[in-house]
Amino acid sequence: MRGLLMSLTVIRGAIGFVLQVGMSKKTYNPQEAIIIKRDGRELSKKAIEHYVQGVVDGVVSDAQIAAFAMAVCLRGMTVQERTDFTLAMAKNSEHQDWLRLNLDGPLLDKHSTGGVGDKVSFIVAAVLAACGCFVPMISGRTLGHTGGTLDKLESLPGYDVHTDAVQVEKVLAQTGLVIIGASEQLVPADRRIYDVRDRTATVKSLDLITCSILSKKLAEDLDGLVLDVKYGSGAFFSDSHEAMALAQSMVQVANHAGLQTHAILSDMNSVLGHTAGNWLELVEALDVMTAGVGEPRLTKVCEALVSEALQLSELAHSPGVAEQMFTDALQSGRAAECFAQMVAGLGGPKDLLKTYKKNKTMNAPVVRDILAPADGYISAIDVTKLGWALSRIGCGRANPEGRIDHRVGLTHAQPCGTKVTVGQTILARIHAASESDANYVAQAFDQNVKISPDPPKGLPLVQVCRF
Repeated sequence: MRGLLMSLTVIRGAIGFVLQVGMSKKTYNPQEAIIIKRDGRELSKKAIEHYVQGVVDGVVSDAQIAAFAMAVCLRGMTVQERTDFTLAMAKNSEHQDWLRLNLDGPLLDKHSTGGVGDKVSFIVAAVLAACGCFVPMISGRTLGHTGGTLDKLESLPGYDVHTDAVQVEKVLAQTGLVIIGASEQLVPADRRIYDVRDRTATVKSLDLITCSILSKKLAEDLDGLVLDVKYGSGAFFSDSHEAMALAQSMVQVANHAGLQTHAILSDMNSVLGHTAGNWLELVEALDVMTAGVGEPRLTKVCEALVSEALQLSELAHSPGVAEQMFTDALQSGRAAECFAQMVAGLGGPKDLLKTYKKNKTMNAPVVRDILAPADGYISAIDVTKLGWALSRIGCGRANPEGRIDHRVGLTHAQPCGTKVTVGQTILARIHAASESDANYVAQAFDQNVKISPDPPKGLPLVQVCRF
C-alpha cells in the first residue's frame, strides 16, 4: 500500500512539474520584449532574463528572434541593457572550472573583430603563454570575407579543434595556451540568435555584436580580455568612428560585467602581414615566432595587444616593460615552443617547428605573381573584395558545408603606402588550385587595388583605447 501511495505521489509530482513548466511557457510572452524595443523603451533585467531563457528553451521562435534583433538594430540598447543581455546569455552556458587547476598565472584571452590576413591570435596567445599567462582561446571559423582561426589550425594534420574538456585542461596547464572551437553548450542562446541574425541582415548591430562576443568571453571565467577592433576597407566597420564606438561599448559592458578589458583599434585597409589563406597564414605566424621578427604592421598589432594584456594583468607595470617582455618571448624561442607544444598536445605534428617549412603537400599547383601596373604608390585597396575573391577560390566557404582548400591564398602581399615600379614590384603572389582561380584573383587585384602618384594619408596603424 505504501509503495502504491508513493508511486501516486511521484506521478502527481511529475504531472505538477509538467503543468508548471507548461504554464511558465504559456505565461511568458516574447512579444512583450519585442514591443518594448520596437517602441524605443528600455528592457528591465528581468525581462531580458526571461527573453534569453525563452530563446534557450525554444519558447521564443526564430521569427520572434528576428523581430527582436531588427528592433534592436533600429532602436539600440543602453549600456545597462547590453550588460544584462550579455550576462543572461553567459549564465545560460557551460563554464570551465579553471580554479581546480591551480594555475599560477592570470587567465587571459584576446578577441579580434576579424580581417583578411589576421593571424594575430597565434602569435599573441603564444607570447602571453611564454610570459606566464594562461590563454584558453575559443575561436571561430571563416566568417564572410575574413579567415577563420580554426580553419587555419586544421591545416595542421591531426589538430583537434573540438577535443574533450579533460584534454583542454591538460594542454592549458602544461603549455599555457589552448586554441579550440566552441562546444554546443557554450552560450546556446547566442548560437541561436546569431544564426537568425545571419539570415535576416541584422548582424551589423553594435549592441548585438557586443553581447555576442562578450557572452562567450564571460562564460570562459577569465581574469582579463584584450580586444582588437578593426576598421577600414577590410573590416566589418569601415569607419574608424564606428569601430571606436564598438570598442567603447565592449569595454564598458565587459567592465560592468566584472571582466577587466582593454581595447585597441587597428587598421584593416591592407592585408595584415604578407599572407592571406589558411596554411600560408599559419606559416607566416610560425616564421614570426621562430625568427622573432616579422612584417612590421603584423608585429606592431601583436605587440600592442600583448602590451595591453600584460599591463591589465599587472605582469608589466609600464608599456616599456611589456614591450620588452614581448620581444624577449619571441627572440628567445619560448613563444614558438609554447605554440608547438600546444599543437602536439591537441593531436597535431609533434615536430612542427622542424618540419613546417618542408611541407610540400601544402604547395598549391598554380603560383603567379601580380606585378605593379604603374609607377607610384599603392593608395587604396578594397580588402573586403579581395577577401571575397580569396574565399571564392577556397580560402573560405560560400556556405557552412563548403570545403576549404588550405593550400591557396596570397603571399608577398604589399600594404597601402608601398612605393611600386611598373612591371617589377610584386603586389602579391597568388597560390591557386587552377589557372582559372588564379585569373579570378588577378582580376580582383586589377579592379580593387589603386596606384597613385602620391602616397596616401591614413590614420595610425594602432590606437590604444582608453575609456
